[in-house]
Amino acid sequence: MSPSDSPYTDWIGRTETVEDPLATTQAAKVAAMLDGYETPGDGDPLPPLWHWFHFLPRAAQSELGTDGHPRKGGFLPPVDLPRRMFAGARVSFHDPAVLGRPASRQGEILNVTEKSGGSGRLVFVTVRYRIVQDARLCIEEEQDIVYREPGAALAAPKVLDAWPAAPEGARTRIVVPDPRLLFRFSALTFNAHRIHYDRPYATSEEGYPGLVVHGPLTALLLLNLARDGDPRRLTGFSFRGRAPLFDLAPFRLLAQPDGGAVTLEAQGPDGGATMTATANFG
Repeated sequence: MSPSDSPYTDWIGRTETVEDPLATTQAAKVAAMLDGYETPGDGDPLPPLWHWFHFLPRAAQSELGTDGHPRKGGFLPPVDLPRRMFAGARVSFHDPAVLGRPASRQGEILNVTEKSGGSGRLVFVTVRYRIVQDARLCIEEEQDIVYREPGAALAAPKVLDAWPAAPEGARTRIVVPDPRLLFRFSALTFNAHRIHYDRPYATSEEGYPGLVVHGPLTALLLLNLARDGDPRRLTGFSFRGRAPLFDLAPFRLLAQPDGGAVTLEAQGPDGGATMTATANFG
């Protein structure tokens, strides 16, 4: 279907602006969830990707759908498909935002496209966000949101007896995605999607074998590994989800330095890639 035939064409170019105080109390909770971070204070730079914990949705309880997402319409188009996921993003870090000072996030729908494939009908929505503070463009991000039809139930991934050897020079980290971590991430992002904390719903209604690890959580953990011990300034980060992760077994993160970039991958317990990413430094 061409964009001109799409019922959602009118949403292209739609904008919204959200204000946020970048409260230090919110950032302190994120630091507690992640472990190993010093509690930030007013005037400290907002760590990379922590803007995801600000400018949060404000849908009233009565406006939530059965799955926990806000009902469709408003800024995002009212796509008539039941499954929605944050599939990937490209982020540029221009100038650090500062905690404790107000900022605004300006959003714009860049594109809406429809496709049909082996998994059925898909709708892709690309959204650009610009975060501005004190007339400075601090962060620019393009997000890819995918809507799809219900799929067949997924089997639990196989668990390897041992992880394969990492590439030479790569750093690795094992993550245990227990329900407490998933609940806290949902709470800190005001995300009520039930696949992340309601096991009966996730397994019976959406056909997952367990609770689903948030894609942005995996992306944040990958970026943290890339930045660990690297003194260079982060200029950009991009990621693409490949397959879901669940709370059924640990998963592995890999970071491979590559000149001015770090190539990243999250691997499920079966060793398969579930997310690929790149962090750029300058």
